[in-house]
Amino acid sequence: MPLTLALVAHDRMKPALAEWVARHAAQLAPHALVCTATTGGVIRRHAPDLPIRLVKSGPLGGDQQIGGMIAEGEIHALIFFPDPLAPQAHDVDVKALLRIALVYDIPAAFSPATADLLVAGGLLARG
Repeated sequence: MPLTLALVAHDRMKPALAEWVARHAAQLAPHALVCTATTGGVIRRHAPDLPIRLVKSGPLGGDQQIGGMIAEGEIHALIFFPDPLAPQAHDVDVKALLRIALVYDIPAAFSPATADLLVAGGLLARG
């Protein structure tokens, strides 16, 4: 059964997420991908063949849209590369997204290393 994965990254981390997606494009292809707008644009340039559904950018409510999709059971895993060294104007929304991922106990990765572990653990093999 294909999964729906949310892919989000702060500005400085978008290239790292796009590179991660490009490395795992074949494993991601059977799954539905949902990205915040700016992150999705960067990912599309690195992996143009992957179908990506866009929501609003994070500061405009995209993090909250993804949180709502998690609460509704529409998102099965979250890959979110935050920038731990830069303050975020929408920090409250970011915290809410993290909280909802924890409340609904979905697999989540916050760096390339942890995202690689989700892949190695067989998460994407479910497609």
